[in-house]
Amino acid sequence: MDLFCCFKASYSQLVGVHSSSNSGKGRSHERLVKYGFSLLKGKANHPMEDYHVAKFVKIEGHELGLFAIYDGHLGDSVPAYLQKHLLHNILKEEEFWVDPNRSISKAYEKTDQAILSHSSDLGLGGSTAVTAILINGQRLWVANVGDSRAVLSRGGQAVQMSTDHEPSTERGSIENRGGFVSNMPGDVPRVNGQLAVSRAFGDKSLKTHLRSDPDIQDATVDVNTDILIIASDGLWKVKQFAWN
Repeated sequence: MDLFCCFKASYSQLVGVHSSSNSGKGRSHERLVKYGFSLLKGKANHPMEDYHVAKFVKIEGHELGLFAIYDGHLGDSVPAYLQKHLLHNILKEEEFWVDPNRSISKAYEKTDQAILSHSSDLGLGGSTAVTAILINGQRLWVANVGDSRAVLSRGGQAVQMSTDHEPSTERGSIENRGGFVSNMPGDVPRVNGQLAVSRAFGDKSLKTHLRSDPDIQDATVDVNTDILIIASDGLWKVKQFAWN
């Protein structure tokens, strides 16, 4: 399944929101930022495993835009858990307002530990994550684990706000943890021949060989900011063949 979510300032028209049976849009309370989201079911026979967050909230006098994509595998329990808890865990960190970077990193780690401790209920599956928090319409914090991606357009130029965590680029970390990277002819590199990402939430059976610490970037949102797009790999890696 492909999941697409975007936000942009209201001084230009909202674009890129596909028409589907599971899409929507909205705007900030101050009406300065618009957002939209769309879920498109792929050809896979398994049930939907992608979850999202797209909303604005007011906390302690601040307006926060909360956006996220969670791309699950081997079931939907872990991405569903992330949808309910990850952003909340970030915001309840005591240091969030003074040190968002540290708070995001700590919350990602704590959330993964909670998932692993509840593996009897959540199963052995896992999920990627990309989260975006917009503070007062001015400061943007993006974090990711896995290969769901965030791209910011600034003055018409694309700026990648996330890092793809793939076994081929993090082979050293995997091997240092006792794992290995392999792939069958025509397939993508996989951790222990199984998982196509090198960082993920959950995946208890592979956890000793995986990381769940996020890469984090921040940016100022101003009149030069066009749009932020966050999406699962179905958009970035599959759709690109149609675009080329």
